[in-house]
Amino acid sequence: MTMTSRERVQAVLNYEEPDRVPIVIGASNATGIKIHPYRGIKKILGIESEDRYIYDWPELGTSLPDEEVLIRLRSDVRGVLDRFPKEVYERNKSRPPHSPFFDDWGNGQKEIGPDNWYPGVHPMPDAKTTADLDAYPWPDMDDPYRTSHVREEALKLHKENQYAIIGTPWLMFPFERAIGLQGMETFLSNMAMEPDFAQELLNRINKLCMVNMGHFLDQCGDVLDIIKIGDDLGTQENLMISPRMYRRMLKPLHAEMISLIKQKTKAKVLFHTDGDVFNLIDDFIEIGVDILNPIQTSAGKMSNLEELKSRYDKKIVFCGAIDTQKVLPHGTPEEVKQEVKRVINILGRGGGYMVATVHTVMNEVPAENVLAMVDAVEEYGKYPLKG
Repeated sequence: MTMTSRERVQAVLNYEEPDRVPIVIGASNATGIKIHPYRGIKKILGIESEDRYIYDWPELGTSLPDEEVLIRLRSDVRGVLDRFPKEVYERNKSRPPHSPFFDDWGNGQKEIGPDNWYPGVHPMPDAKTTADLDAYPWPDMDDPYRTSHVREEALKLHKENQYAIIGTPWLMFPFERAIGLQGMETFLSNMAMEPDFAQELLNRINKLCMVNMGHFLDQCGDVLDIIKIGDDLGTQENLMISPRMYRRMLKPLHAEMISLIKQKTKAKVLFHTDGDVFNLIDDFIEIGVDILNPIQTSAGKMSNLEELKSRYDKKIVFCGAIDTQKVLPHGTPEEVKQEVKRVINILGRGGGYMVATVHTVMNEVPAENVLAMVDAVEEYGKYPLKG
């Protein structure tokens, strides 16, 4: 029997086999499509429409796909996003052309090429003391403009009852935000050499993120299926920090956020974390993570999909695993299809897997390969899997 997209996703979240493996694409920055491949997809499909961006933020470069595109991509999820305070948009509209875009935290995106921006402005690189943190102009997370729209959007999707709804408030990630504020080298050094200061910075960020998350869930938590949080913790070969440091400095903050979420919603928690995070998966399960994303198959032990499936089957749902470093940008459409088939036949056994790219579909990915990926799910992802 053919399921609706929402039924399909809910089956996987309950570790049941759906009619086919769900597809998660276009619903957040972590599962989104950068503007160049998105334009290519629209051209192939003959769709003429104005380019839109998630969070109304062109400098982030991630498209807000038209519904017609999402239907062709067979996406089983729809996203509900918060937004910056109004003054952030007004201030950036009046800035000089090609100058950095500054968000409400003071982080800046620098232009490094046409339609290509990089988070290269770190507003507190020299901060070392509590006094420095006290003096910083922190964002107002009680600004109602951030979330005043989300209930209407979420309710519309809920009443239609066709797609799983994922809530994606922007960057609820204390570790990444701290790196954004100080720069990676500086903050990692502070974690090692000035741990009290680094912990206080993380604590303050997390408290602000929890305020925003609370408002977001008060608006729409009763109708969400999935809520996205996370922190990029891995590299190509290992973790950015030791497991011991994670458990001491970050795990309690992630647990605190997840506890708040589970008090306010029945939605499943999707935790996004790039790189080789194999050695932390048990920790994620312990603190209540339901879905792990993006399963970066090019990174260390995350490439061993058989071990991931055998060790964590029915303990955590996998979302991702379609390589964006080699296969999608450089493979042929047929090679993309064969990789999708390979991943589905491992992670999809018995359910518990949703197809998604390893992070955003980047600008160098051909549009034809994005279409090949979703078409392969239709061809190879129907249950019972044929192997």
